[in-house]
Amino acid sequence: MAEDRFDAAVIGAGVVGAAAARALALAGARVVVLEKAADILDGASKANSAILHTGFDAPPGSIESACLAEGYAEYRRIHARLGLPLLESGALVLAWTEEEEARLPALIEQAQLNGVSDVEPLGAAALRACEPGLGPGLRAGFRVPGEHLVDPWSAPLAYLHQAAAHGAVIRRACEVQGGTWDGALWRLETGGDPVQARVVVNAAGLWGDVVDERLLGRRRFAIRPRKGQFVVYDKTAFGLTRHILLPVPSATTKGVVVCRTVWGNLLVGPTAEDQDDRTTAVLDPAVLEALRRRGEAILPALSGHEPTAAYAGLRPATEDKDYRIGHDPDRAYVTLGGIRSTGLSAALGLAARLVRMLEGQGATQGWIPPADPVWPVLPNLAETAPRDWQRPGHGGIVCHCEMVTRREILAALEGSLGARTLGGLKRRTRVTMGRCQGFYCTPALARLTAGRLDPPLAEPLEADGAR
Repeated sequence: MAEDRFDAAVIGAGVVGAAAARALALAGARVVVLEKAADILDGASKANSAILHTGFDAPPGSIESACLAEGYAEYRRIHARLGLPLLESGALVLAWTEEEEARLPALIEQAQLNGVSDVEPLGAAALRACEPGLGPGLRAGFRVPGEHLVDPWSAPLAYLHQAAAHGAVIRRACEVQGGTWDGALWRLETGGDPVQARVVVNAAGLWGDVVDERLLGRRRFAIRPRKGQFVVYDKTAFGLTRHILLPVPSATTKGVVVCRTVWGNLLVGPTAEDQDDRTTAVLDPAVLEALRRRGEAILPALSGHEPTAAYAGLRPATEDKDYRIGHDPDRAYVTLGGIRSTGLSAALGLAARLVRMLEGQGATQGWIPPADPVWPVLPNLAETAPRDWQRPGHGGIVCHCEMVTRREILAALEGSLGARTLGGLKRRTRVTMGRCQGFYCTPALARLTAGRLDPPLAEPLEADGAR
């Protein structure tokens, strides 16, 4: 069993689990990441608005506020070394009704309490000077200069690559079904070979409460999935706004956002719809049409642009708005749960908090941090920097909508973190995610990925050429 004994086991390979694995590996731990899905980033982390949040509207004094501040600063510090894009844009918080306008002073005070001191109150005329395309009815708002746009999938992938470079093992299709603690080690049952670890970190996202029950015999909280639907506009809409356009948030949701993406698109969303299903986020045409109308009310020029895609994701909401961080030092067990819409921005802060908790209980004794950490550089997918198609020897462009090359696809399929599903390949390359949604490139992609994806893109051809 020696090969299956680790210092720390991280359950879940979403953005929080990826950041936790990175932090633990850089602290000197031998780490294993156990992911129930066939590929990484397949749960809550696969769908979000791709914004690096300052945390200006987080509850002051909350765990979320502290982790957002630390995570934001850490991302700014390391993103260039990992090759991660950052599109500095700033955000405008917009009040369209009298009630929303009345909440602005308290929200500005909240930002100040959260350490975001550079917010700028603006009247309607000043807001229109910043964004001339804003719709009628605008009353007031303020600017948050530090809100920026990022690639939400390259970031956690980079964290996992850096963890793997320091010995971390990532096991996919490896669901934790149960486990026991003997006073010194956890023995986790996975359906395959058991895994032993001195420390367990539950970062299972939408399944966090289930994992707690399987391993601790109780649930610290209850997950109630919250669905968010998005509408994506083609690259022709990218220039309609320079800022992230935010609503005045409510008690339950940040509301509908209009913003660009680092890939040159523009998106509108998300909604906030509670449901019981943890696995399926169904698109609703009526809701998508309402999102489209809301986007056009905020930015009327959108009416001249057609959406090219829509997507939906689930957030692991709970009965409490704050994160659900549980620490059981007697059993060397930590839960990072209830990480809702701000997980991408807070992940690095959560990971740093995790390591400090383990240090405080003496669980890191004997770990030796690497003297000279490895910094893997991920391939750039953003429109803000040179892409692979602009360099020679790429083997041809397979996806012309997103300018994805043959070399990028083959590279994304290789190695211990290579894509195993079409969704995983999309998140690593953006193949099939453009205006034609794979209509033209899927046959070539099926040939390139033959025998590598589960399920395959196409069935093997019979001898006579028939399917």
